[in-house]
Amino acid sequence: MFDVFDRPLLVLVISFPVFWGSAWAGRMLRAKALSTREEKSDEDYSFVLGGTLTLLGLLIAFTFSMAVGRYDQRKNLEEEEANAIGTEYVRADLLPAGDAGIVRGLLRSYLDQRILFYTSRDPVQLRQIDAQTTLLQAEMWTVVARHAAAQPTQVAALAASGMNDVLNSQGYTQAAWWNRIPRAAWALLIAIAIFCNVLIGYGAHGRSLILLVILPVALAVTLFLIADIEAPRWGVIRVHPLNLESLAASLRAPYETP
Repeated sequence: MFDVFDRPLLVLVISFPVFWGSAWAGRMLRAKALSTREEKSDEDYSFVLGGTLTLLGLLIAFTFSMAVGRYDQRKNLEEEEANAIGTEYVRADLLPAGDAGIVRGLLRSYLDQRILFYTSRDPVQLRQIDAQTTLLQAEMWTVVARHAAAQPTQVAALAASGMNDVLNSQGYTQAAWWNRIPRAAWALLIAIAIFCNVLIGYGAHGRSLILLVILPVALAVTLFLIADIEAPRWGVIRVHPLNLESLAASLRAPYETP
């Protein structure tokens, strides 16, 4: 399903005209108001503007913190996933020679799919990756579970535990990619930002028109940055599978012909 917050550039393109139009709407409202104002009304306006801008700053800080936290979580889980796969690759030595070779081959194929999961943006390919990942997980677990059932020893349990960590790490990663900033938080942030721009436009009557551009630009760029960090797949700032790629290179090194 298409989500505008998955496209940071689209957030920038849409938000700036909306905020700029809100500032102009405030200016038009001011033009229709009475030309004379009491001093008390000026104080009330400053109080409302200051409070609204403060609230907007708090919401921006809140959503930015959420986005950075989710980005760090995705990075940490990528590292944990690489460690789990590498550990199970070594623990394959605990299996019989035939099963060990099968598990290692499956783990190398599985590692390729996990790297593609992080780098691909094609929806069709992503569905294929999910299907292939599920199939490989079932095949790897079948081999390990068969040996553990035939020889229920601590050594077999260690190999099964390592495979369980591999499967769990993929689930944790997927959950982290689904864990996004709530849409209610986005809606509240955008609503307060629009209201702030209306107030800025209302107070900019008779002043330089540059005041109608500064806040919309700043807010649009800020929302773009938050959406970019928070979008796991379509942003410029993304989690690159460095640990998984490094592991894949190390596992393939013995099989490469000089």
